[in-house]
Parts: sequence; structure tokens; C-alpha cells
Amino acid sequence: MHFSVLDRLEKKNLYQLIAAAAVADLIILCIAWEWFLAPLRPGGSWLVLKALPLILVLPGIWQGKNYIMQCASMLILIYLAEALVRIAETGANRYVAILELILATTTFIALLLYLKPLKDAAKKKRRANPY
Repeated sequence: MHFSVLDRLEKKNLYQLIAAAAVADLIILCIAWEWFLAPLRPGGSWLVLKALPLILVLPGIWQGKNYIMQCASMLILIYLAEALVRIAETGANRYVAILELILATTTFIALLLYLKPLKDAAKKKRRANPY
């Protein structure tokens, strides 16, 4: 039986898809930001490597691995903090930081909404069997 790409996408959770898309966009944004949009130094800088942790967690988010998604929800807070700090800069950095803030917040919320049923099930199981 041959499944099309759309069939596979329909089987994924909406929040998982939103988180994966936001992380992919954040990877592109981080690389573009530090390479040519508004690099720390002219010609780009090694700060472009800040996209590497996102690249490492993206496959786990796409596959819906709960542990990776829990880790990613904590990892994304670093990018959220960076955006909040760099939003005070001038020029293109401010606008790129706003975009990073939007993408990081979207990712964080999508991951939390994806993981909420898992957390609720764990609480229910603990209440049913306290020992």
C-alpha cells in the first residue's frame, strides 16, 4: 500500500506539525540572521552555530518522540530569552528578534499543547496507583 505525503501529514498531531514547522523556520532564521541578515561581524560569525541544537531536535519533534519534545520545550526558552534581549537592539536586529520571539513562542506553546495529554495521563495514573 502506497501512502502519499498528505496521508502521512494527516496522521500527525496538529501541534506536532506546528512545532516542527516553527522549529524549521527558526533554524532558517538563525542561520540567515547570523550569516547575512544582520550578523554580529560583517561576513557572518560563528554564532550561526546556535541553530545546531534546533537541527538536532527537529527529527524527534517530527517523529513525535515525547522525551525529545519535553527537552525541546526547555531548549526553546534559550531562543526566547535571546529574542527578548536582542529586541532592544536597533536596525534589522530588532525586526529579526521580533520574528524569533514569535517563532520561539509558537514552538513553546505548540509543544506544551502536544504534551498536555501525556501529562494528564501521568497524573491520572499516579492518582489511581499512589504506590
